Amino acid sequence: MAARHRMAAAAAAAGAITALGLATATAASAQSSGPVSYLSHFSKLTTIASTVPHNGDVNPYGIAIVRHSTGRLRAGDVLISNFNDKANLQGTGKTLVEISPGGHRSLFATVRRSMLPGSCPGGVGLTTALEVLPGGWVVVGSTPSSNGMAATAKAGCLIVLNSMGKVAETISGYGINGPWDSTAVVRGHVADLFVTNVLNGTVAADGKVVHRGTVVRLGLQLHRFAPPTLASWTTIGSGFAQQTNAAAFILGPTGVGLGRHGTLYVADTQNSRITGIPNALTRSGTAGTGFLLTRGGQLNMPLGLAIAPDGHVLTVNGGNGKVVETTPGGVQIAWRYLDTSGSPKGAGALFGLAVRPGLRGVYYVDDAVNTLRLLH
Repeated sequence: MAARHRMAAAAAAAGAITALGLATATAASAQSSGPVSYLSHFSKLTTIASTVPHNGDVNPYGIAIVRHSTGRLRAGDVLISNFNDKANLQGTGKTLVEISPGGHRSLFATVRRSMLPGSCPGGVGLTTALEVLPGGWVVVGSTPSSNGMAATAKAGCLIVLNSMGKVAETISGYGINGPWDSTAVVRGHVADLFVTNVLNGTVAADGKVVHRGTVVRLGLQLHRFAPPTLASWTTIGSGFAQQTNAAAFILGPTGVGLGRHGTLYVADTQNSRITGIPNALTRSGTAGTGFLLTRGGQLNMPLGLAIAPDGHVLTVNGGNGKVVETTPGGVQIAWRYLDTSGSPKGAGALFGLAVRPGLRGVYYVDDAVNTLRLLH
């Protein structure tokens, strides 16, 4: 969601959330005989740090947890991608920042078009698609715009950086068209990277809804001293609703997370629902939009998605500022506000989220105030 409509109220919003504290965190808990909610273990919201680097990039989108220290990456730190530049133009952000659990922020990388060693149609505009693979290889999506408007958005690519923040390669084509979010699963020397794509016919539709959003599985061969190489690609999801939007840039399938039994859950933003793609690791063709897990209720334009340790699906919502927890059986068992700024509450403020290591909470970005926050 564009931060430009909220910047004037940013400071006031931050203060409001701090003051409201637990009183804003009303949660719908499961009955005592039902499943235990992961979110019910946490009650405090803490601001870790600003996500704005020295060049002024704003609108934090992606989150990735660093699992192992290598190069400039430190285990336990959080990587964050910025989608807007300092002028608040969408699809023009070029920075990745690294934030420690204690709140120390450093610049991990600035990615300029001139640095790209391969094709990336349109250039650089870093999205929510952000992963750290073994060896410290960072993969981030680019869905760029020349002027901050979706009408000039191009297909983009995946940009691969080494652990020192230097661009090593780009991956374009192979079904990648507006990479919006991602998740990765590592199996030995292979990583399966699932990427949602939101530009298949979207710009040409000029604001109309088209049902051409996709989920692509990329098989990446991992190497110790060289960047990953693409070994295979398969479109495993298709037909998702997508639309250009002045405030949100693009509305389309966003967060993805691999749950138990090989089901890939997808945040279908446009339809305020979560769907599931069965056999996501092995299927050889598309499942369409998959099966319906849950719809409506506390969901309102779900964006970021993560899988809790108990297999429950966590989603943050661009339409109401809530995080919602859904069981694999499709029951929304808990929710709470993470952002109450804007009108309606939390409008467009939440994108990436990740489960904190050690089962100690949930990291999330609040782009209404350009911060990394923690529910714990």
